[in-house]
Amino acid sequence: MSDIIKIKEEYLNKLKEISDVKEINQLKSELFGKSGKISNEFKKMGSLNSEDRKKTSSELNDAKSELQNLIEKKIKDIEINEINSKLKNEKVDVTLPGRSFNRGKIHPVSQVIDEISSIFSEIGFSVEEGPDVENEYNNFTALNTPENHPARDMHDTFYLDKNKKFLLRTHTSPVQVRTMLDGKPPFKIIAPGRTYRSDSDQTHAPMFHQVEGLHIDKNINMGHLKGCLNYFIREFFEVDKIKMRFRPSHFPFTEPSAEVDIGYELKDGKIKIGEGDKWLEILGCGMVHPNVLKNVKVDPNKYQGYAFGIGIDRLAMLKYGINDLRAFFETDYRWLSHFGFDPLDVPSSYRGLSR
Repeated sequence: MSDIIKIKEEYLNKLKEISDVKEINQLKSELFGKSGKISNEFKKMGSLNSEDRKKTSSELNDAKSELQNLIEKKIKDIEINEINSKLKNEKVDVTLPGRSFNRGKIHPVSQVIDEISSIFSEIGFSVEEGPDVENEYNNFTALNTPENHPARDMHDTFYLDKNKKFLLRTHTSPVQVRTMLDGKPPFKIIAPGRTYRSDSDQTHAPMFHQVEGLHIDKNINMGHLKGCLNYFIREFFEVDKIKMRFRPSHFPFTEPSAEVDIGYELKDGKIKIGEGDKWLEILGCGMVHPNVLKNVKVDPNKYQGYAFGIGIDRLAMLKYGINDLRAFFETDYRWLSHFGFDPLDVPSSYRGLSR
């Protein structure tokens, strides 16, 4: 028996016992590598005469071809077996119900901010923002707040230093101050955001949300303020008519000042905004005090304007029947699932504000 036949039979037997691709690659190296047995047989052909070389070459090529084909077939068989084994062990039962997907909801406060922004944008207001940490000048002095005003006391305001120079803003009016200091009139803005006061009960929280509006231009009067608020309240509560009254009040930054009440009635235990013989306070407003305009370098003899402030959380409670302000901040997923809004349901006047 020639050496070629012996090599072929030896490796055919080895190939039958192998079941791993790594071992097959090792076997290929032993046969066809630089120092492999088949390669060495080819090297020996140089010492043979022409007749033996021809015969040996034919046997050697046949053996090489047969071994290579069997090796490739063996590799394919192993790979197919591995795939079948994985399919068997990792199969998916397509008859099982699909996995549930818990979709997030938009918080009512975020929804109401979007609704307010949408309404005021329809009548030319832009949205401005500012920092939660403010200086004393922007929060109080620039807004004509006296040194002895109760709002400046530590039991009402969260100060961040002993000198009372920095604080957590008590309203978003400092955004109005920053806007007027950085620009030139006319101004027509709203400023929604977080505010902070030392207060906490069922209808008050130490952190809450406000939106304040400002319109400064030539020849602005209380009639413009009344028309603006009437439009906003009707659009926000999505009613055709609204009963509204202005009660004289006092704020350091406006003169004259007023608190606005809206009419409502109780129907089936729920508040119905619009008509009715009951009144509900909803916001504060007034004509911007001349001293405020002077503090932000606006000439009060040339420009006038109005301002208003609205509690966003309170609006959300009234519109969507939420009876406890503290629920807004408890991060209860069940509560949010009930009162939250679809993330893709963006409020707009033409599509409707709420669903």
